[in-house]
Order: sequence, then structure tokens, then C-alpha cells
Amino acid sequence: MLAEGSMAPDFTLKNQYGEEVSLSSFRGKKVVLYFYPKDNTAGCTKQACAFKQNYGAFKQRDVEVIGISKDSVKSHQNFMNKFDLPFILLSDPDTLVIQAYDVWKEKKLYGKTYMGIVRTTYIIDETGKIMKGYPKVSPEKNAEEILAFLDEK
Repeated sequence: MLAEGSMAPDFTLKNQYGEEVSLSSFRGKKVVLYFYPKDNTAGCTKQACAFKQNYGAFKQRDVEVIGISKDSVKSHQNFMNKFDLPFILLSDPDTLVIQAYDVWKEKKLYGKTYMGIVRTTYIIDETGKIMKGYPKVSPEKNAEEILAFLDEK
């Protein structure tokens, strides 16, 4: 987990349309950067749909929502279209950004050990610093807990 108050690592990745998006281009507004394991899986779909359901509330607060996984641009495009997602999904197939944000970890499933993304969310302030980090988030509750935090600030 990256430390609160530290600068968020800048990056440039392709979005669901194949266009390059840089974190630094969002300076001046807050960014919710959420890392998730895989498009079209149960937990990831619940989390994406919770962000979709609360998207208007994020926009009212001038907050950008960005999801990142190692899925391909095409997979992101299909996921976005299937669930009518209104926010940015970024593809990190080489896991360079995923690793820079310290969310690429050893996981266990059915007795097997493998490397994967631990569902994590960061709130980045207008200057590019990490305001808050949420490790191992609940897919259903993540969007609402972030809104509650933003309302406290």
C-alpha cells in the first residue's frame, strides 16, 4: 500500500477506446483510482456497477473515476458496453502501473498460489498526492465509503 500524503506515481495507459490517458492530465481535480482483478467477474462487476450507480455523485464533487486491471483494451470495451459504464477503464497488461501502486500480490485460491491484483482503491487529490488508500475493499461498499470520506473532507 502506498503511503497517504505521498505523490501518486504518474502513468500513461490506454483506455477502453485505445486512447492514451495520463494520470497527470487530471491535476486540478480529485481522482478515484481503483484496481480490480478481472472484467466480467462477479466481484468486479458488482464494484463497477456500484461506481456506475454513484457516478453522478462523483461528478457533482468534480471527482474522476478510473478503473485499472490487466485486461486488454478490447476486454475493457466489452465490459464497458455490457454494463453501460460511464467512467474510464485503463488497460495495464504488463502490470507496470499495478506494481507501482503496490497491488500486485501473492494470492491463494483452492490451495494454489499465484500473483494477482488485490482489489485496492486510492483517492488522489488535486495536486497528485494520495489522500487515502483502501486495501482489500468490498466490491459492493467501496464507492459509497469513498463518497462518505470525500464528504468528511
